[in-house]
Amino acid sequence: MDFALSTREGRTSTVVEVAGDLDMSTTPQLRDRLEAVVEAGARTVVVDLTGVGFLDSSGLGALVVAHKDLRARDGWLRLAGVRRPVRTVLSITSVDRVIGIFDTVREAEEASPSGP
Repeated sequence: MDFALSTREGRTSTVVEVAGDLDMSTTPQLRDRLEAVVEAGARTVVVDLTGVGFLDSSGLGALVVAHKDLRARDGWLRLAGVRRPVRTVLSITSVDRVIGIFDTVREAEEASPSGP
C-alpha cells in the first residue's frame, strides 16, 4: 500500500489521516505534517490510523513528540481507528496510557479534555 497523508478540519479538532505503513521511510512525512499543523495553531489533533497496518519505533516516536508538543501548548493528541497490530505496539510500549485511543475520530473528538 502506498503511503498517504491528508489533513482536514474535524468537528472540534484537526484530523490527520494516515494510510500505509508508518516506518522509518514514511515517518518523516508524518512528523513534518504534525509539526506544521501545530505551528499553524492547532491545539487539538486526532490522528486517524484506520489505514495503518504497521507502526515501528520511528512512527511511535513521532506520535509521542507531537503529543508532548501539544501538551506543552495546553492541547492534546488522540489516536483513532487503531488496528490490532498497531494497538499491540502502543500497548507494549505503554503509549496507550499517555495518548488516548478511540475507535473513531468522532469518539476522540467528543472525549473529555481531561482524559488521556
